[in-house]
Amino acid sequence: MPFDFGLKDLIDIFSVAMILFYIYRVMKESRSLNVFVGVMLFLLMWLIVSQVLEMRLLGAIFNKLISVGVIALIVIFQEDIRKFLFDLGTQKGFRRIVGFFKSTQKSEKNKIDKETIMPIVMACMSMSKKYVGALIVFERGVPLNDIVDTGDIIDARINQRLIENIFFKNSPLHDGAMIISNWRIKAAGCILPVSHNLDIPKELGLRHRAAMGISQASDAIAIVVSEETGRISVAMKGKFKLRLSAEELESILTQETDIRKS
Repeated sequence: MPFDFGLKDLIDIFSVAMILFYIYRVMKESRSLNVFVGVMLFLLMWLIVSQVLEMRLLGAIFNKLISVGVIALIVIFQEDIRKFLFDLGTQKGFRRIVGFFKSTQKSEKNKIDKETIMPIVMACMSMSKKYVGALIVFERGVPLNDIVDTGDIIDARINQRLIENIFFKNSPLHDGAMIISNWRIKAAGCILPVSHNLDIPKELGLRHRAAMGISQASDAIAIVVSEETGRISVAMKGKFKLRLSAEELESILTQETDIRKS
């Protein structure tokens, strides 16, 4: 019997691929990608055990787990599902779908040049001397749109005076985090997820825990200026670099921080 493959089948395959890629993007933006990958691996194991190897006992256990899997997924991804449906019913969701093909191309990443780094380093050093607390987050590959939405949009050029004014003790935005994206100060006063890691030294405060939390939940890099000690720290990939000098901070930003350029 000849294999019949027509235009309708091609459209069908393309549609499924587009939906899967769209789900991948949503999971990546919400930083639930690792959980989503784990679910996919579990489903793959279930297919291998029950369909390929035909292991009855293990297959029966997997079948029971799969039967309640839909409810478990709703519980795990309830916030993501709510946000996805809300965005889909708004103009934001429509623009996301229209811009699907544009976003499939990998954006080029550019190293921050010295002219962009130095205002940040100088602002951190100035705040350190004055014991002004600060928390600056650099968006990298994983978008932080949901974090940005918790604060106030600034959308300004990176400037030392602006950074210092935002974190001035009497400023209404000084307690939150500043998000830097696309070579600009995107937002300030943002709320970050707090890490509950018990290995964090007790002398480090809430700003450090928030910096650790965002570095664990995404690939972002967070700079912390301690209000108590004036020391500068960087949280990156779930680890701290403590007591940094101006040269060390500049080196880390030069080597590690790729601010996404639109």
